[in-house]
Amino acid sequence: MEDSEKIMNTGQQSPKTAAKSKDQMLSGAAWRTGADMIGKILGVVYIIPWYAWMGRFGNEANSLFSMGYNIYALFLLISTVGIPAAIAREVARYNTLDDPNMAYRLVRQMLGVMLVLGIVASGLMFFLAGPLSALVGGKDSADLIPVMKSLALAVLIFPSMSVIRGYFQGLNQVKAYAMSQLLEQIVRVIWMLAATFAIMKLGSHNWQNAVTQSTLAAFIGMLGSYAVLFYYLQKSGNLNKLINPGPVKSKINALEIFRSTLHTAIPFIVIGSAIQIFKIIDNSTFMNMMPWVTNYSHNELLVLMSYFSANTDKLTMVLLGVALTLGSVSDPLITEHYVQGNRRELATLVGYNFQLYVGFMLPAVIGMSLLTKPIYTIFYQIPSGLQSSLFVFAILQTFLLGLYMIVYPPLTVIGSHKRLAMRIFTLTLVIKLVLQVPMILIFHTYGPLLATTVSFLVGVFLFIRKLHELTHFSIKNTVRGIQGATLLTGFMAIVVIIVEIILGFIFGKSPGRIASVFIAAIAGGAGFYTYLWFAAKLGLLEKWFGPRGLSLRRKLHI
Repeated sequence: MEDSEKIMNTGQQSPKTAAKSKDQMLSGAAWRTGADMIGKILGVVYIIPWYAWMGRFGNEANSLFSMGYNIYALFLLISTVGIPAAIAREVARYNTLDDPNMAYRLVRQMLGVMLVLGIVASGLMFFLAGPLSALVGGKDSADLIPVMKSLALAVLIFPSMSVIRGYFQGLNQVKAYAMSQLLEQIVRVIWMLAATFAIMKLGSHNWQNAVTQSTLAAFIGMLGSYAVLFYYLQKSGNLNKLINPGPVKSKINALEIFRSTLHTAIPFIVIGSAIQIFKIIDNSTFMNMMPWVTNYSHNELLVLMSYFSANTDKLTMVLLGVALTLGSVSDPLITEHYVQGNRRELATLVGYNFQLYVGFMLPAVIGMSLLTKPIYTIFYQIPSGLQSSLFVFAILQTFLLGLYMIVYPPLTVIGSHKRLAMRIFTLTLVIKLVLQVPMILIFHTYGPLLATTVSFLVGVFLFIRKLHELTHFSIKNTVRGIQGATLLTGFMAIVVIIVEIILGFIFGKSPGRIASVFIAAIAGGAGFYTYLWFAAKLGLLEKWFGPRGLSLRRKLHI
């Protein structure tokens, strides 16, 4: 009761305190957004020199890298199970209760728990590297084993590192959190490129070793992140307090927090891992089933897999990141309106969320699809017909995958619908598994994409239908808003096509990398401005962004 009163009393802030809190929030958002944006740019741009230095083995190397990373990403999700968010929540709570020593003790206890979890997860990935490699890479997958083992080192330290990040997030010291993420990416990319250049240009020219060093970079990057976190702990004077916390006013059990977080987070993590799980299914079935109906060698299969998976994933993940960001912003608001019983506001928010998603994602996927040739040339090579068509398929499919990232979270936070969300996910997974093998045997490289598309269509439809039952959002108003974005995208597409044709006369039918940069920038820029211009003229900017849309319109002098 006393704790509750203390928390309630914090709501009675003076104007000065409220202003300070707002400044902290804005500062934190700026740091997180900036670090995340730079990290995403680095995560895409590095592929240009990396792929080029791999020479004729670029596609095989990218597939090997991607197969290892798909397993690694799943292990990261399992090894943290939502603990960073729980740590941030508890640290903020105990600081609000004026019991910072309890927060120090909690973090110290959770570091021990997560260190053990990291050792277990890392050990499993390391010692099961052989079977896991055979699962996702087929029978001739010996090259994948050292990749898996190198990534196991990163799994070892990531869970404990996530506790410290959660601690800084709970203190609202987002600069430390953001800088650790940023330096992790910078160190990782530097190690990847330096090691790859040393091996492929100066050393043994062994592309498998270069890939192993590239995946080891994840561990090296995390060491850099750890260094930043410890620097900020030392600078703030919190390191000694974490080691030797003083007397506490409350009692807490780190294992109990771990168990409760695990119970709450498992459905969210499992459903949220759908895309990652489907990628692993694609890897394992394609590499194991294709030898039944073709005479392709192991390396030739790696090349084909890069066409529909590895090469496209590097770019589509940026688009999926936008969807994830939209979802993370709207979920707390949806939960708030549901709990407060604001049904009308909830319905409006859900419908608006769909319109905003389409307004962002539809022009992005259509624009990238139309600019497939220059984009693919910039990052990889001048694409063949098969490469282009698979890239377009994967880009268009991203719209559906991103929609899934938007529609599943509300069911996990609204009321007690987690079991229903799990059932929908399970049905989606079953459809994927049932269709996967026959689709591969019949359609080869298109098979995994077709199986994913059909299964996600069913899953997304069921999620949307249940959302409508719960919130009663207006389908008519939502469709009307989507029609506006679709019309704008059509205008944008016409401009992109015309500009690309004109630039084709200037740069020729097969432009190189530099010419492709100009084509993508000019045609894409023209299309983007066209979209914004029509959005402003039709009043959609104000509808989507409110006063910020009006401000953007003034800046563009529209």
